Amino acid sequence: MQTFDNASSGAIVLAMADRIVENRAYLSEIDGKIGDGDHGVNMAKGFGMAADRLKGKDASLAESLDTLGTVLMTEIGGSMGPLYGVMFTEFAETIETVDKIDAPTFSKMLHAGLSGIQSIGSAKVGDKTLLDTFVPATEAFDKATEEGKSFAEALVALVSAAEAGRDSTIDLVAKIGRASRLGERSLGVLDAGATSCAIILKELADGARANIA
Repeated sequence: MQTFDNASSGAIVLAMADRIVENRAYLSEIDGKIGDGDHGVNMAKGFGMAADRLKGKDASLAESLDTLGTVLMTEIGGSMGPLYGVMFTEFAETIETVDKIDAPTFSKMLHAGLSGIQSIGSAKVGDKTLLDTFVPATEAFDKATEEGKSFAEALVALVSAAEAGRDSTIDLVAKIGRASRLGERSLGVLDAGATSCAIILKELADGARANIA
């Protein structure tokens, strides 16, 4: 069975932080079209702070995810801090006692993060939010494993579905948050949260795939 080590995979979170910081201007530009325009700035600030605390620590994936989640929940403003904060802390809690992460554990982690987000927000798939990325990505991962695909193959399916979900938000009308006030005028623009979620899930999946033994 394909697995990867929790203890030696903390660098996945550092890579994730690098991608978010790299995309700071892009995420804020997207957000500025239908939102406050601060999504990239807030995300880059939070991920950058977490990365600074993790550098040189040789932390496990669980510890790294917990550090990131705590920073986002307690030190970042805006609506996304608490949502991503609870997602990452739920991820961390799911795997904190697991040495070798396999596909069922990874699925359990995804579902825990999803449940955490849904517990503090009322968004559904189709509302033009990060759930339009996260839900289909999780479903694609589970479907691939149910069909007998390997852990690595299921991670590829997850990334593909996450990116398709992100792109689907172009054709959606925002139902939640500031963008919802624009009604039909929110059409034709990617959702910033769905876009950052696709970046996060791709880094998580690619990092896991690179570490699978």
